[in-house]
Amino acid sequence: MFIAIVAIIIFLSFFILIHELGHFGFAKKFGLFVEEFGFGLPPKIWGKKIGETLYSINALPFGGFVKIYGENREDNKVENKENKSFSEKKRGFNSISIGKRAIVLAAGVFMNFLLGWFLVSVIFFIGVPYEVLITEVQPNTPASEMGLLVGDKIVALETQSDILEEKITASEFIGFLDKYKGQEVLLKIERNNQIKEFKALSRINPPEGEGALGIAIMESGLPKMNLFACVWEGLKFSVEIIAMVFITIFKLIAQLFIGQANLESVAGPVGIVKLTAEVSQQGFIYLLQLLALISLNLVAINLLPFPAIDGGRLLFLLIEKIKGSPLPIKFEQYANGIGFILLLLLMAAITVKDIIAL
Repeated sequence: MFIAIVAIIIFLSFFILIHELGHFGFAKKFGLFVEEFGFGLPPKIWGKKIGETLYSINALPFGGFVKIYGENREDNKVENKENKSFSEKKRGFNSISIGKRAIVLAAGVFMNFLLGWFLVSVIFFIGVPYEVLITEVQPNTPASEMGLLVGDKIVALETQSDILEEKITASEFIGFLDKYKGQEVLLKIERNNQIKEFKALSRINPPEGEGALGIAIMESGLPKMNLFACVWEGLKFSVEIIAMVFITIFKLIAQLFIGQANLESVAGPVGIVKLTAEVSQQGFIYLLQLLALISLNLVAINLLPFPAIDGGRLLFLLIEKIKGSPLPIKFEQYANGIGFILLLLLMAAITVKDIIAL
């Protein structure tokens, strides 16, 4: 678990750093005055000014930040009190067009998308071994009584007179259990790179929806693809994942309004650490899948039109474009502040849920 905690801190920091590099790169491209690029969050440990930008290393190892002059519109009110040259002030965030500002804000999300797309393409290029996985274990069933777990890989099925092994399909698995209803079946599974054996009775008349053992299974695997195919399929799959995340989030928001929200499928830092620990035991390719999903989830989350994140700030720019003038500074400050507090409360609720689940 300690290794998983360190790993997820490194991975999440890398994802956020990539995100901030997007903002930084396009801000520089458009000639904006970038005051600071920080790795980690304050308090500051070390800093060095290179050119006009301060590059800093900070104590909290969670991502990073980019400070662009004028990005906080309150900067414009205190220009005369700051020791900045006239040219620096002229290169504030609001000195460029709305379109360019939108590109700077969206650049972080774009970088996360590129990273997720790259990781998915690598997965398609490497390929994923074929296997049949247990995805659900019903309570009070032969499967739960003998100790089967979600994530177990089915390796073989045996009776006294027959055996099913080597690239078992889901239909073959179900057919084998139906064929030997009422008989004892030896089930071989792989868990944490070890083969374990379990014996259970294949039920003759199981409750509807439970099956002979009381488990749900799925086929998993992906053949290797050539370079062009893996890039194209990786792009399509990445877009599909982001669309699915958007749909899930908006369903959750709708459920919140009617008091039926279920956070069980949502994971916070604690849940991600637990998931990383579990997935890393399955092998490198499965860890790569998790990292790709995290990166693409960050794309969808950051694009939400919610204050305090990039999507909310893009929404403010859209409103500015439509009405011909920016929203009042106080309104933006209050909206971002309230949005940030709501995000912290949601994160706290998810974290408590994850800790209880441990």
